[in-house]
Amino acid sequence: MDGDMTKLTLTNYVQGNATLLENEFIDEHMPKANGEYVKVYLLLLRYLGDPSVELTISRIADILECTEKDVKRALNYWKKQGLLDYETGKQEPCGDAGAAEELAVSGMSSSADGKKAGAGEAPSQKNRREFKEVIHVTEQYLGKTLTKTESEAIVYFYDYLGMSADLIEYLIEYCVENGHKSIHYIKKVALSWAEQKVGTAEEAKAVSGQYSKNSYAVLNAYGIKGRAPAVSELGYIRRWNDEYGFSSELIVEACNRTMKAIHQPSFEYTESILKKWVDKGVKTPADVKALDLLHLQEQGAKKAAVSRAAGTARNKFNNFEGRKYQDMDELTRRLIETQ
Repeated sequence: MDGDMTKLTLTNYVQGNATLLENEFIDEHMPKANGEYVKVYLLLLRYLGDPSVELTISRIADILECTEKDVKRALNYWKKQGLLDYETGKQEPCGDAGAAEELAVSGMSSSADGKKAGAGEAPSQKNRREFKEVIHVTEQYLGKTLTKTESEAIVYFYDYLGMSADLIEYLIEYCVENGHKSIHYIKKVALSWAEQKVGTAEEAKAVSGQYSKNSYAVLNAYGIKGRAPAVSELGYIRRWNDEYGFSSELIVEACNRTMKAIHQPSFEYTESILKKWVDKGVKTPADVKALDLLHLQEQGAKKAAVSRAAGTARNKFNNFEGRKYQDMDELTRRLIETQ
């Protein structure tokens, strides 16, 4: 094709007033659908969570400048695809116009397998308003517009982990106040709470309060008295709890081993012990004992191998020296006989 191609630059700003569309819809459903059907779907998605707008088939037709039959064909198409369901009813006539056909959409999702909003049901208008508020609150705490990855993480917390809006807001508040704005870290905490079956903000506060107890247990193991843990120290302790998933008992055991090994407090040294346990799949005190036993066996095998190697070397030396003196005696005897 001759001539310069026009370069198109797209910028995506995910904000609280945005309409969220799953990638699966774009990847799987949009390429196969009529363009007019896609426009109807997007318009429905746009207004589904807006209680101030009452959608009718005629209103959709007016907005998209198409016929009501076109709108009905689009609705039937998406219904066959399993992405939405709808009902129609008659509204009261307005002026000279006839009765408008009111539209009630339900079960709308861009995922045909029903993953979004749980069991294939569309989130209610209340839930959509809550989700928008969660996005807004998250942006306020992080101090920036959310990236695509961050937005998808919030969707994951809301739809897949089933976290309430209050719990997500406390999750963000908790992580940010403790110096962590990374969505990777926030997701680690969310998964940790999910594993502990934390379902409310109150339960999360109780769990997070346990960190304070763990912190003083660590300081006590180090022999540190009369002060609270520093921010950097809290960072280590939270990582040992959230990311590594260790119990207070195992963390204290690692601290005790640190003191025995280097005779002074060291979060870095304890970190090295716990990181090794993570790599080895340690999760319980019994796992630690098994790892210790394996280490002793390996040390014993190494010592035995060294002893065997040393014995072999001595035997070779003795044999060599013996042969050397035998040769010298033989040489002396022959010289005497010759003389």
